[in-house]
Amino acid sequence: MNEITQTGPDELQAARERINRLDAELARLFAERMEAVGQVAAYKAEHQLPVLDAERERQVLAKNLALLDNEELKPYFRQFLQYFMDLSKDYQRAVLQQNTVVYAGAEGAFASQAARWLFPNYRYHSCADFANVFQEVLGGQAAFGVIPFENSYTGEVGEVFDLLFKHNCYIQAICDLPVRQNLLALPGAKLSGIKKVYSHPQALSQCAAFLQEYALTPQPYVNTALAAQYVADSGDKSAAAIASAESAQLYGLEILAANINSSSQNTTRFIVIGRELKACGSHFNLLFTVNHNAGQLARVMSLIGDLGFNMESIKSRPLRDLPWQYYFYVEIEGNVADAAAQELLVRLKNNCHTLKVLGNYDLTQVIGGN
Repeated sequence: MNEITQTGPDELQAARERINRLDAELARLFAERMEAVGQVAAYKAEHQLPVLDAERERQVLAKNLALLDNEELKPYFRQFLQYFMDLSKDYQRAVLQQNTVVYAGAEGAFASQAARWLFPNYRYHSCADFANVFQEVLGGQAAFGVIPFENSYTGEVGEVFDLLFKHNCYIQAICDLPVRQNLLALPGAKLSGIKKVYSHPQALSQCAAFLQEYALTPQPYVNTALAAQYVADSGDKSAAAIASAESAQLYGLEILAANINSSSQNTTRFIVIGRELKACGSHFNLLFTVNHNAGQLARVMSLIGDLGFNMESIKSRPLRDLPWQYYFYVEIEGNVADAAAQELLVRLKNNCHTLKVLGNYDLTQVIGGN
């Protein structure tokens, strides 16, 4: 292993010049590799093959990691390889015109901001609600869907958990978007004249203290951006919407009050859903049910800890058709493809009534948001 030693200005400049030469070589190799990726895309189109070949991806990761002797660098090389393969899949989808991302709501919604940040080179399409996002992804009309999962102030989005339990799709990524809610109204409107405020129930809840302070009547609406559009179309200066600053610009509204959410740390966690389970990730999550016996859930939780896994989150949701029975969601550190995780799944299957691997992914922190 090479030791890092203190260098002077001359050595620093020499190292930077070496990096520049290597970057130039990487640029040439990148273009050459993506040309080959384009040929792969053409073959897949001709033979109607999916973009993601999970088994091939696992083989490539294992083979290329074995080429690196420096054990200290292997975790970084693994991330590099995974990112490189993700870029290759993005390019294949672009070539095959399968690079559409869907989200619920309208342009200006926080989900649309998350989608553009996560997929800057994709096409975007809005859906009326969360169920339609799942339908378009599962039906193949979109490669991915971006939907809110939970909020740091108001908690989980229960409908999304239920859709994940119902449908056969997988979480591809998770990102946290700081959310700044704003009170929007028609130009010339005054805060003192506002009577009703339209927004998604989660947004209304996040801003409950502000609404109470000014005696404003909350009006639930399907989406924050659509609420802004509704107010813009209404012509009613006594109506306002809670939405993003971007929505104000899009729909010609003014911000009467900015950052009105009760918590200054208000953050919404978004998930990316797709049809395939990723081959690599730093976290995985599970959905499961247990037999309705005393202590069964505790045994499952103990099993996860006994096998050396750190469980970061556990949530429960009622089973709609079975009163007083629940399904459970857990988030665990690790890569589900590793041997230890595979052993855990085998053990869990013997102790759970049903078990579903929901996703294998990396956490992504989004900086900003409006």
